[in-house]
Amino acid sequence: MRTVFWAAIAAFVVDQLSKYLVIHVMELSRIRSIDVLPPVLNFRYGENRGINFGLFGDGSEASRWVLIVLAVAICIAVAVWVRRQALGTLARVGAGILIGGALANVLDRLLYGYVLDFLNMSCCGIDNPFVFNLADVFIFGGAIALVFLTPDGKAPVKKGQ
Repeated sequence: MRTVFWAAIAAFVVDQLSKYLVIHVMELSRIRSIDVLPPVLNFRYGENRGINFGLFGDGSEASRWVLIVLAVAICIAVAVWVRRQALGTLARVGAGILIGGALANVLDRLLYGYVLDFLNMSCCGIDNPFVFNLADVFIFGGAIALVFLTPDGKAPVKKGQ
């Protein structure tokens, strides 16, 4: 569980530090837009009151608290599940970054009432209107790691059987 813990701490700190630097130090909250490597990477200020892409983001206090409780419950469930599994190091890192990213977004909801987003990526003539943050990247990457790096519980089948 140490691997999960340290990966979660690292993801949490990296996300919160990136938000602080870009949103507050670089004043993205004031200037709203910074072209970094246009059109591939841009900083665009966003306040996400829902889940991915703002879904279920009616802005009510009730939905805010439902999303906080749901995220914490998922983090606890993942931690309990990982503790009961015989997982390799990379799968444990995946679980940790998923948990750290989710808890970083929970902290945003507690502090601001919404999740701070600032990353915007477009390519190949497609103008992507959505913004996200590093916590979202960690959540997605951690989930992918758990899908592909965990045993499926089936016994290996020998060739010819």
